[in-house]
Amino acid sequence: QVQLVESGGGLVQPGGSLRLSCAASGFISSIVAMGWYRQAPGKERELVATITRTGSTNLADSVKGRFTISRDNAKSWVYLQMNSLKSEDTAVYYCDAKDSWNAQYWGQGTQVTVSS
Repeated sequence: QVQLVESGGGLVQPGGSLRLSCAASGFISSIVAMGWYRQAPGKERELVATITRTGSTNLADSVKGRFTISRDNAKSWVYLQMNSLKSEDTAVYYCDAKDSWNAQYWGQGTQVTVSS
């Protein structure tokens, strides 16, 4: 089992920045990839960014050039640096982790609101 706790959400003006953090605990040696998803009101949850244990990253087209995903393997943390935020980035952001048995774990989510 893996437990995930997100932090760093909040209210920010358009054009501003936020950094989300996700701390993993439990059977962390089994984690092969971590990432971030988001879900806006009335919409389905969508992939934002992923990063593998070896550091390979993948970002949704809508956030390329604005968001960066990184991880600290020693601390089992994953980060999402969000710059040039837009109103359409408003959503609940969820951290996820996948293990070597292909099980997927979720954090509780953190609200990001981009508004003036």
